[in-house]
Amino acid sequence: MGKGGEKGGESGEPEAQIRFYTWEEIQKHNLRTDKWLVIERKVYNVTKWANRHPGGHRVISHCAGEDATDAFQAFHINPTLVQKFLKPLLIGELAPGEPSQDRDKNSQLVEDFRTLRKTAEDMNLFRANPLFFSLYLGHIIAMEVLAWLMVSYFGTGWITTLILACVLTTSQAQAGWLQHDFGHLSVFKKSSWNHIVHKFIIGHLKGASANWWNHRHFQHHAKPNIFKKDPDVNMLHIFVLGDTQPVEYGKKKLKYLPYNHQHEYFFLIFPPLLIPVYFQIQIISTMIRRRFWADLAWAISYYLRYFITYTPFYGVLGSLSLLTFVRFLESHWFVWVTQMNHIPMEIDCEKHRDWLSSQVAATCNIEQSFFNDWFTGHLNFQIEHHLFPTMPRHNFWKVKPLVKSLCAKYGVQYEEKPLGKAFVDIIG
Repeated sequence: MGKGGEKGGESGEPEAQIRFYTWEEIQKHNLRTDKWLVIERKVYNVTKWANRHPGGHRVISHCAGEDATDAFQAFHINPTLVQKFLKPLLIGELAPGEPSQDRDKNSQLVEDFRTLRKTAEDMNLFRANPLFFSLYLGHIIAMEVLAWLMVSYFGTGWITTLILACVLTTSQAQAGWLQHDFGHLSVFKKSSWNHIVHKFIIGHLKGASANWWNHRHFQHHAKPNIFKKDPDVNMLHIFVLGDTQPVEYGKKKLKYLPYNHQHEYFFLIFPPLLIPVYFQIQIISTMIRRRFWADLAWAISYYLRYFITYTPFYGVLGSLSLLTFVRFLESHWFVWVTQMNHIPMEIDCEKHRDWLSSQVAATCNIEQSFFNDWFTGHLNFQIEHHLFPTMPRHNFWKVKPLVKSLCAKYGVQYEEKPLGKAFVDIIG
C-alpha cells in the first residue's frame, strides 16, 4: 500500500503528503476501468483521462500497470507541454526502494538506451530538413499533375491509362509514406503544424482519415507484434501468425480457413484487398461512427478533386474503375513494404520487455540504397524508426551505428537483410 511522506514547498509550507507505491501495487491497475502508469518514477492514474488522450485511448491503456517512460519520450515532441496534462493525474511516486523499471528489466540497458536517445538529441538528429520534405511533397504533386497532363494530351487509350494508373499509384504510395512522417510529428517543432499538414496529405491527397490512422498506428508502435494490442497482427482469423497463435488455434480447434494453405491464399487476399476493401470500409465507417467530421471533409475534398479531374475523360464509372485499380496496385506495394519488417519477426503475447528489446524483437531492417529508401519511404530503417518514431527519416542512417553497437553490447539481435530476401521471408 502507498506510504505517506511530507515534502516542504518552496515557501516552507508543508505540501500534501506524497504517496509511495510498489510495483506490485501498480501492476494491479491495468484494467479497463482502472489504469495507472509510471513515467520517470512518478505514478499517474490515467483511467478517466484515457478517452481524451489525443493518440487514442488504447495506446495509453496498453501501457497500464507498467513503466511508460520510454514510450512517453518516444511519442511526444514537447514533453514539457504534455507535463501540463499529466500534473492533475499524479497520484504518487515509486517507493524509494523500488527499481525504476518494472518486472526485472535490465536497468543498465534501459539507462544506456536513454543515454543513446540523449546523444541523438545532442547531435540534432530530431531536427528535420525542410528542403527534404518540401521536395518530397513536390514530387508527389508533380506526379498528380503529370497524370492529368498525360490523359489531356494522349487521350484515354489503354496504354496511356495503364501508365497513368502506375503514375497515380506511385503518387499515392509516396503520399502514404509522407503522411506517416507528419503523423509521427517528425517534421515541424510544433505538434499543431504537423497535425494540419498530416490532415492535408492523408485527407486531401489520399482520401483517408488522420484520426483513424493515429488511433491504429500508435498502438502498433507502442506494442509491435503483440497479440490483442497491435492491430496490425489482428488478422481477423484469416491468417495465423508467429509460433504461438497456430498452437493456440490448434488447441481450441478454431479453423475459419485452411491455414495450412495460408501462404497460397495470402496472394489472393492480403496484397490485393487490404487497401481497396478492408481499409476503405474501416476508414469510412470509423469517420462516421466516431464523428471525425473534419477528416470526412478532407476525404470528400480528395474525391471531389479526383472525380472533377477524371470524369470528363473517363465518365463516372470509368473514373471509379481507374481509382479502384490504382488502390489495388497501391495495396500490393503497401503490403509488401509494411509486412517485410514485421511479419517474419517474433509475434507473440505481451512479454513486458524494455523499449529497446521489445521494438527490436518485432522489427528488422532492409539494406540501404537510394532506391530502397525511396521505395519504402525509409521504412527500410524500421528498427531506428520504431526506437525513435519522431526522428525525421533522413537522419536514420546517422543514428543506425549507435543503435547497432548498443544492441551488440547487450546481445540483442539486430537483423538486416536485402529487399528480395525480406519479401521471400513474408511467405516463409
